[in-house]
Amino acid sequence: MSDHAGALPRAWQRVLAALCCCCLLIPAAHAQISAADAAQPGANLTVALVSFGPGKEVWERFGHNAIEIRDGSTGVARLYNYGMFDFAQENFFVNFARGRMMYRIAVGDPADEYPIYVDEGRWIVRQQLNLSPIQRARLAEYLEVNARPENAQYRYDYFRSNCSTKVRDAIDGALGGAIKAQLISPSRGFSYRMDADRLMRPDTALMLAIDAGLGPYADQRLSYWDESFVPMEFMRHAREITLRDANGQTIPLVANETVINKGHLPDPQEFPPRWTWGALATGMLAALILLGLARARERAAARIAFAASASLIALVCGIGGLILVGLWAFTEHVSAWRNENTLLLNPLCFLLLPAWLGAFRRRWQPSRFAQRVAWAIAFCAILAWFVKILPGFVQDNWFWIALLLPIHLALALVLAQIAAHRYS
Repeated sequence: MSDHAGALPRAWQRVLAALCCCCLLIPAAHAQISAADAAQPGANLTVALVSFGPGKEVWERFGHNAIEIRDGSTGVARLYNYGMFDFAQENFFVNFARGRMMYRIAVGDPADEYPIYVDEGRWIVRQQLNLSPIQRARLAEYLEVNARPENAQYRYDYFRSNCSTKVRDAIDGALGGAIKAQLISPSRGFSYRMDADRLMRPDTALMLAIDAGLGPYADQRLSYWDESFVPMEFMRHAREITLRDANGQTIPLVANETVINKGHLPDPQEFPPRWTWGALATGMLAALILLGLARARERAAARIAFAASASLIALVCGIGGLILVGLWAFTEHVSAWRNENTLLLNPLCFLLLPAWLGAFRRRWQPSRFAQRVAWAIAFCAILAWFVKILPGFVQDNWFWIALLLPIHLALALVLAQIAAHRYS
């Protein structure tokens, strides 16, 4: 019994010694793992998508977004902004008109940048992203290379290469295409035109000018990926994107979301205005007024009102038509090519200016040439409506058809009635 009693404590001593060694080794191993994690590229970085609401200026109506990268080891934070431009740039307005716009990426300090947007009354939302250390490092390196002076400039496009698409593509590249894979198919049926109209709605005149200048390219139905050209839409879509972590588990792209500033400017409308019926009523009313003024042209006031109105219509439609033809033939604004509104904003209207200016005279006798031109313009307007039954004519220009078709028909009828009265 004494031998057995003496052996038992020695066994426990061995067990306790082994446990003590394990306890000493665990912290050392943990320290080694932590050191390895800290040494991994990108481990000290945090990445966030920062979105800014629309502002008051024309170029701020679509909102803005940027990528924020913070280095926890140095405390340095950088905000990478695409879509930066400078009016003082050489030949800026000429290149803008030709569709050869050169924009650039700029790097700033969030502490300096955010107060600017706060002062403008714009909301700011920061979405921290669930990127792995390697993905964070990859994105940071990509942005740093992009921001070098020799790489900072790029060809800008409103819909395909703007501040939001460049941010989207940069993050998607770091994720190996995970964002595009999830956004390329879903669609809510919106088009570039619909988003442009709803976002530019506060500037009605400019919205109508942009809408008139957009061709069928702007009416293609967009996937969520395409619609991410709007920063606010990319912010919303980012909330739905999921990723796979190192263990194969599904995690959201957005780790957390913070509202940095609520802003005080009104949010844009969710849907574009639909004014087709209002345009038709306006066009019909204008046509009836023109016909009535022409019938009453023996009175000086009616004669002057008719001649001034017809001349103004010819001038506006003629100039508008020349601009549309010029955008198609001489610029790289792809979204303006093949614009069916050239059948409505018709350059032929210029040829009627002498006739309408002659209408200021009491004894006005329009030429046969003017009559033929007026009916040619009316025929083109009818054609703009008729081609909608044919495949390939997908441009959503019903507003302009409804507004201008009755007016062109009325002006052609006026010339026909004046000529009939002349030859009767």
